[in-house]
Amino acid sequence: MPFPSATFAVWASAWLHGAAAPDDTLDALAIWAEMHEVVADDEGTATALELPARDERAGQLAALLAALRKAGATTTRLVIPVPGDVRGLGGSTRLASEAVRAGEAVTLPEAGVAVVPETVADSVIRWTVFDLPTTSPGEHTPLGEADHNLSTAMREAAGTLASLDLSSNRSGVRHEIKQRVATSARARWPIGMPQKALRVWQRATEVAAMLEVAAEDDPGGAMSSSATLRRSEALRPLANAVRIARCAAIDEAVRVLSDHAGRH
Repeated sequence: MPFPSATFAVWASAWLHGAAAPDDTLDALAIWAEMHEVVADDEGTATALELPARDERAGQLAALLAALRKAGATTTRLVIPVPGDVRGLGGSTRLASEAVRAGEAVTLPEAGVAVVPETVADSVIRWTVFDLPTTSPGEHTPLGEADHNLSTAMREAAGTLASLDLSSNRSGVRHEIKQRVATSARARWPIGMPQKALRVWQRATEVAAMLEVAAEDDPGGAMSSSATLRRSEALRPLANAVRIARCAAIDEAVRVLSDHAGRH
């Protein structure tokens, strides 16, 4: 369960504030794919940032980082949109549609843009740069509150999770969950990454892996549609708490790393 937007948000912010070298930033993103391409969604954005448009030969991440700095970017925000909740994406229908499909995005309000990653081939991620129509920030949840809400949601969903009995429904499920968590654990973070933010991120990632497997775990279509719906409704608050916790963890990391860089 890769999450390149989280890596981009933290490392790009660290680089923009002089707390990370450009090579280290690019190396951190290379964990998710051997090749990264960059294109702009429209001609206006392409011209403003001096990046290739969709129908042109794609550029490289180094060019994107340089363009963002030139455009005045200082703040990065991770956004994890879902159908019906695309807050933080500036009201752009096209951006929201692409971000929901990808399940992630990074906004850079000062530069007036957002970037959305998409795996387009084996070990190739394409980052598309979109215009961000408004710079109003998405809802911010303090890390402690997000962590508490995640714990509460986990307790409330405990019965539903137990009733799924994942280990008996399909062989190798526990191993599959561990593999998904391990994939996310490959992410590298800058020196000074706040440990509390990292713990919340890792905890949310473990719960997200369980939810992903639970959503797939219906061997042979044995569950009725009504049972599937009840299960989804019961787990939806937990999934929402995971999204909020992940965004809060990255927000906190960006804040701490930026503050630390500003004092040096």
